[in-house]
Amino acid sequence: MKLDTIPDEFTKAERVLREIQAQGFEAYFVGGSVRDALLNQPIHDVDIATSAYPEEIKEIFHRTVDVGIDHGTVLVLIGEEQYEITTFRTESTYQDFRRPDTVTFVRSLKEDLKRRDFTINALAMNVDGEIIDLFDGINDLEHQIIRAVGNPRERFHEDALRMMRGLRFASQLDFSIEPETLSAIEDFHSLLDKISVERIAVEFIKLLLGKNRRAALRPFIETECYQYCPELRGKGAMLFDFAELPNKQIESESQAWALLIKTIGLKENAIRSFLKSWKQSNQMIYEVQQLVYGLNQRLLGDWEVIDLFNLGLDAVLSVEKLLFYYEQKSKLEEAKERYLSLPIHNRKELAITGNDVLAYFDKTPGKWVGEMIEMIETAVVNRQIINNKKVLLAFAKDMIDKE
Repeated sequence: MKLDTIPDEFTKAERVLREIQAQGFEAYFVGGSVRDALLNQPIHDVDIATSAYPEEIKEIFHRTVDVGIDHGTVLVLIGEEQYEITTFRTESTYQDFRRPDTVTFVRSLKEDLKRRDFTINALAMNVDGEIIDLFDGINDLEHQIIRAVGNPRERFHEDALRMMRGLRFASQLDFSIEPETLSAIEDFHSLLDKISVERIAVEFIKLLLGKNRRAALRPFIETECYQYCPELRGKGAMLFDFAELPNKQIESESQAWALLIKTIGLKENAIRSFLKSWKQSNQMIYEVQQLVYGLNQRLLGDWEVIDLFNLGLDAVLSVEKLLFYYEQKSKLEEAKERYLSLPIHNRKELAITGNDVLAYFDKTPGKWVGEMIEMIETAVVNRQIINNKKVLLAFAKDMIDKE
């Protein structure tokens, strides 16, 4: 099989393959980029495999970086572009179920492709667009099937993360997992306990953001992979409820976490510890906390003005989009208009600062200043007073006089 039109990403990298070939070595585009080209999907990273050993690649190209030279990978810099070039290799046993104990460089493309995870990723393409398919990957692409290369039990025992990758591909590509491969996931799911949370989280989030997450969530639950994910043990029934939410593709990572957290019934004060167990950033935790709070409020009724102010426009609109999953109608334009019409949109727009309050009152600094600014801010947002310095100071004086 030959591609009728070679995508620009490959055309840009053509020079790299030709320079390797000019030195008497084989070189091919491999893996996900070839798969995505056949599926007419956007191509992100172009990976190259070669019969040349790392030191030989470094002799061919002047600008290189040893990004993973022990495993045969050299980063080659060509102008503004950079390409990971990996030597054909075979791998030994995997004592940690993630990384091979030893890597042996070989000159055979077939030996290299044999060690890959799924047939749809074990494809190679030469510089002219000719596809090398040694494991029937094109047939699996045409039938929308996720199938392990060779014996799936061997593949998952080598690298347990491949089970999560298979589930993720089912969601991203809207493919089904071939029965023997699925059975092997069920048999070996406990090996996920050997994989770092960070790596599982990457695959899990991609799964949630796929175009058919339900196609992945059901086998994820049925094979009990979820039992080895942070704080999901014992939550199979709730996860089935999550899988049954409308199957529209989720737009963002924070929305995905918010929907999951809402469905498994996590209280708002438990969100931080839950997401920390998934090794999520403080920024992501903050965004999710905002969305869950906003979603809880919005499902009770319309927006309160102070909630619009506290959440900000992006979070408000994100919450509105989440209403679809609860069969409620969103009010995107109305919410946007209401937010934009607020007297102020953040504390910096207040006509006074904490220093102004301190200068006006003969009191020592303390917690009272922040509390006063917050009361002033709330009053302005609710249009109880206008945002004018004299008016705000008078309001503050009135509040202090009442104490």
